Amino acid sequence: MTEGNITRIFLVRHGATKLNKEDRFAVAINPDLSKLGVFQAERLAERLADDNVKAVYCSPMVRTIHTAEILAKPHRLPLNYRDGLKEISHGRWEGLLRAEVEERFPDEYAAWEEDPYTFAPLEGESGVQVTARALPVIREIVLAHRGQNVLVVSHKATIRLLISSLLGFDARGYRDRLDQLPACLNVLDFKDSVKVRLMLFNDVSHYKDQPQRSDGRLSKWWDEK
Repeated sequence: MTEGNITRIFLVRHGATKLNKEDRFAVAINPDLSKLGVFQAERLAERLADDNVKAVYCSPMVRTIHTAEILAKPHRLPLNYRDGLKEISHGRWEGLLRAEVEERFPDEYAAWEEDPYTFAPLEGESGVQVTARALPVIREIVLAHRGQNVLVVSHKATIRLLISSLLGFDARGYRDRLDQLPACLNVLDFKDSVKVRLMLFNDVSHYKDQPQRSDGRLSKWWDEK
């Protein structure tokens, strides 16, 4: 339960897909959850079953819808779709492995590695553009559900950009310094649409006993020795 007029947002990344293990830009492929992803979402649904959730919002992608359906079931709630919660688009890089992008579009890739927040691949989005469409959705939800618990299911980059913006972090490092595991739980408490505290981050204790060690997928900065 939330206290007083505090609005609690359970911000969740979708469960695992078959493509999560690949170092690939795969938003446009729009895969469904894998068996593991369904398991992860089901464990999170059990964890949140008694939290008196009043509404569920999600990105209209297959993997987020499936995750949200599993999470909404114990609460018997419909899904509210918001395009603003969709994952960042990488334009003409979609479907390619990171190594393939670096080989075929070296100048674009170098610029993106330098500053993924302001740079966008051809036909894709920058972090700035994603923040500009996702942040108003969170504001809308907070204003519509004062003092309530709300589930929001989105994507790895979008969630990291949202958290960076809401907490006043330098979003240029969102890819390198923040992680989001499949079906992880983040908890944000809003006193109003501006005042927010991060209460829990990237938690997967509902399906994993120990925190997963960081990997370098799609972050060359982390890979460098």
